[in-house]
Amino acid sequence: MIRVRDEIAGLKDDVSGLRRRLHSDPEAGLKEYRTAEKIKEFFRGMDVQISDNLFETAVIVDFKGSKGDRCYAFRADMDALPVEEKTGLEYSSTRSGMMHACGHDAHMAILAGFGRYLSMNRGGLESDVKLVFQPAEEASGGALPLIKAGLLERPKVDAIFGLHMFPDVEEGKIGARPGAIMAQTEEIYIDVEGRSSHGAQPHKGRDALVAACNMVMAFQTIVSRSLDPMDSAVFSIGKIAGGERQNIVARSARMEGTMRAFSESAFEFMKQRAVSIAKGIADTYGCKAEVRFGNGLPPVVNDVGLFNLLAEVVERDSLDVIKPVMMAEDFSYYQREVPGLFFMLGTGNPGMGYTHPLHSCYFNFNEDVMMTGIEVYARILEKLGGLKKVR
Repeated sequence: MIRVRDEIAGLKDDVSGLRRRLHSDPEAGLKEYRTAEKIKEFFRGMDVQISDNLFETAVIVDFKGSKGDRCYAFRADMDALPVEEKTGLEYSSTRSGMMHACGHDAHMAILAGFGRYLSMNRGGLESDVKLVFQPAEEASGGALPLIKAGLLERPKVDAIFGLHMFPDVEEGKIGARPGAIMAQTEEIYIDVEGRSSHGAQPHKGRDALVAACNMVMAFQTIVSRSLDPMDSAVFSIGKIAGGERQNIVARSARMEGTMRAFSESAFEFMKQRAVSIAKGIADTYGCKAEVRFGNGLPPVVNDVGLFNLLAEVVERDSLDVIKPVMMAEDFSYYQREVPGLFFMLGTGNPGMGYTHPLHSCYFNFNEDVMMTGIEVYARILEKLGGLKKVR
C-alpha cells in the first residue's frame, strides 16, 4: 500500500467534507454552478489565482512557483450522472434523479486537497501548477472547449495528469499502463429507408426492418472477421426501432450503437466497413441507408516517460499494470496537445462492500483512498522537480 505522509493525512476531514458537500448536490454537465461555487469557496483565503471565465462552469486555480520555468496541470471532472442514488448514505444526493455515480465528487475533492497541500508548502513550490476543474466530461465534453479557449497556453502547460476512481483495482493501489489505457469511441446512427406495403403483400414493399436486422448481424463480422485479432475493438448496436404497426411492412428503421477501439487505424477501418455493409445490404433489399457518426473521443494514450515516472514514485507492490479498458474519457484531448498521464485510483474493497461498478446507483468507496490520490499527485510533482520534497 502507498504510505501517505502525515501532512496529507491531516487533510482528510477537509477533503471528505468537500466531497460530501459535492456528493449531496450533484449537477449535470455545463450546469455545475453550485459545484463551481463550492470549489471556489474551498480555495478562498489561499494565495492563488482563480479563473472562472474560460468555459461555462470551469474553475481554473493557478499556483505560481518560485522559478515558473515550467507548468504542470492536474485535472478533475465536475459533472454528475442522471442516476437515482440508492446508497443510503447520510450525505446522499438531494437532487432527484442525479448522482455522482462515477466518482467525480472524489476527483474534485482530491484535486482541491492537493491544492491545499500546495498552499501549505508554498515555499517549496518551484514550478507553476494549474488545477483544472473541468465541466461536462460525461456529456458534451469540456476538455476540447477549454483547450480552444487557451487553457494550455497561459502559461504553457508542459504535462497534464488526471485520475479516476476505479473499483476494479484493489483499494489504495494504482492502476495504469503506458500507451493506450482507454478506448477511442464514437456513436453510430444508421437510418434505413424502404417502402411500406400491406403485411399480406410484402412483395409490394421494401422491408426496412429486414434490411436493418441483416445489418446488425453483418456488423458483428467487422470485429470477428475483418480486424486483426490482436486489435481489441467493440462494435455494438444497442437500439433498433422501426415500422408503423404489426400488419404493415416497415417503411423505415433506425439503429444506434457504439464503436470502440484502441488503435486509431482499426477504428477508422471499422467506420469504413460499417458504411460499406449498411449501404450494400440496403441495396440488396431495395432500400437506402444513411450512416452518421457523432460524439466521438480519441483514445486515452499515456506518455511512456510519464508512466515510468509514476512507476518510480509508487511502491512496486502498489502499482498494477492493468489491461486497457473500453471506457472513454475526454482527457484524451489534452494528451493530443501535451504529454499526459491518466491513472486509476483503486477503490475495490469487498470486505467493506465497495464492489459496485462505476455508474451504479450503489457506487461508493472508502474516503481514505482520496488521501492516496493526493499523495500520488504530490510525489509526481516532486519527481518532476516542481515541488521540493518534504521529509
